[in-house]
Amino acid sequence: MRKSLAILSAGILAAATSVPVLAQDKADNELNEATTIMHELTGPQSTAGIPDDVLKHAKCVAVVPKMLKGGFVVGAQHGDGVATCRTTDGRWSPPAPFALSGATFGAQIGGEEQGYVLMIMNDHGLQALESGHFKIGAGVDAAAGPVGREASAGAAVNAEMLTYSRAKGAYIGATLNGAEFNEDHNKTRALYGSLVPFNAILNGGVQMPDQSAAWRFVHEINRATERAAQ
Repeated sequence: MRKSLAILSAGILAAATSVPVLAQDKADNELNEATTIMHELTGPQSTAGIPDDVLKHAKCVAVVPKMLKGGFVVGAQHGDGVATCRTTDGRWSPPAPFALSGATFGAQIGGEEQGYVLMIMNDHGLQALESGHFKIGAGVDAAAGPVGREASAGAAVNAEMLTYSRAKGAYIGATLNGAEFNEDHNKTRALYGSLVPFNAILNGGVQMPDQSAAWRFVHEINRATERAAQ
């Protein structure tokens, strides 16, 4: 009997400890994939990427490496990502994990994975992001961002949010309107050791996590915006 209880207790302990480890692994993977996407969209060779004007004026950057969409005409969509914002001293904040999910409308190919970058351009968008919860198209308006590193952003820099996508395969009528943004509590605990406030992360009120993946992501954003400003 005692042996059975010991085995059961060991199993429960192993399951409990595996949860934060799994969340940490997922958070690291998302950070690494988000870094890759930003490098592709803002690197020296990415002439068709995000315009320098947008990078210079952006208040926050949120990246969803994989947005899984399914169904035809009306389907479901879900993706996990990380966000960072400019702090008052001009630096970029530690990464804040979030999830994006909801309904999507328009003809689409079932099962398509698509990566997104959300550029938050004004104070209203920043406040919505810091709240940890909002709906795109309702609480925050989003528009397709202008493309081309040397392109002029024009009036786009006054938008609340500009969206960019990186698709693999055919996809028609992609949209984020109706998608719901929520902070990811599990990955926040995994990165910071506790459930620190979402806005505290984005305004630079917490220390950068020790994980190298977090440092690389923020460094990539900083590198891109510094080069755009030159």
